[in-house]
Amino acid sequence: MVEFAPWFVPLERRLQTFAVLQLIFSYLALDLICCIVFIDLLFAKWKISILYVIWWYLDRDTPWQGGRQSAFLRCRTVWKYMKDYFPISLVKTAELDPSRNHLAGFHPHGVLATGAFTNYSAAYLEASRESTDSEKVRVPVIGPEKSHDPLEVIKQGRGRAALVPIFSFGENDIHDQVENSRGSWLRWFQDRLHKSTRGSIPLFCGRGVFQYSSGLMPYHRPISTVVGKPIEVQKTPLPSQEEVDRFHQRYMKELENLFEAHKLKYNVPRDQYLEIC
Repeated sequence: MVEFAPWFVPLERRLQTFAVLQLIFSYLALDLICCIVFIDLLFAKWKISILYVIWWYLDRDTPWQGGRQSAFLRCRTVWKYMKDYFPISLVKTAELDPSRNHLAGFHPHGVLATGAFTNYSAAYLEASRESTDSEKVRVPVIGPEKSHDPLEVIKQGRGRAALVPIFSFGENDIHDQVENSRGSWLRWFQDRLHKSTRGSIPLFCGRGVFQYSSGLMPYHRPISTVVGKPIEVQKTPLPSQEEVDRFHQRYMKELENLFEAHKLKYNVPRDQYLEIC
């Protein structure tokens, strides 16, 4: 049986649903549409495509230099509606010096990293300040040998930046994933894809736009993103593997401590622990 949403829903709720719907569309279809448009322009109006390729080449380092900060995009009302859909909150346990560089590690990623996107891309979230007052939650933390590991800033010696562990409670609860137990064809495909691209594609489901039974929309469940204390890192031009491993262990320990300190506030059972894999 399909459980349909009520016909009369407050306008505010409809706008929240639309805000999240455009995010799902952007994740799943926007890249493909842009590629199709580019190929079409390449044959129909090739001069435009050539100019774009030139601009893309000249601008290729911008993402690695902080990107472009757009106050117009960050302050769009759509992000406020998206925040209120779940809702999403940002909780600080320590102050971060705005004059310093910080490298934030966000865990768990979830299906679409919705908490990370909303917290760090929009200007509508105001962080609340909290005092640092046998089942396991599995959270993958990439090892120091991976190029996209937060500890890579240490290995490459690219300047001094404090590491900030972040745990987002509820991030894994807004979608269901298709069963992918070891030995299944889906797990085999995902493992092969991860080995070749260092990324994988989860098959997920949730609710629909006008019904609650199935679809790709996330559930209305709260996400609370807790920001931990920064871990100071001394600049070392050529750090040894031992130094990198030491910081990696410290980072994982701080992440575990952050989870333990806050899990009861966000309805995680007392006997549920964090397993980093």
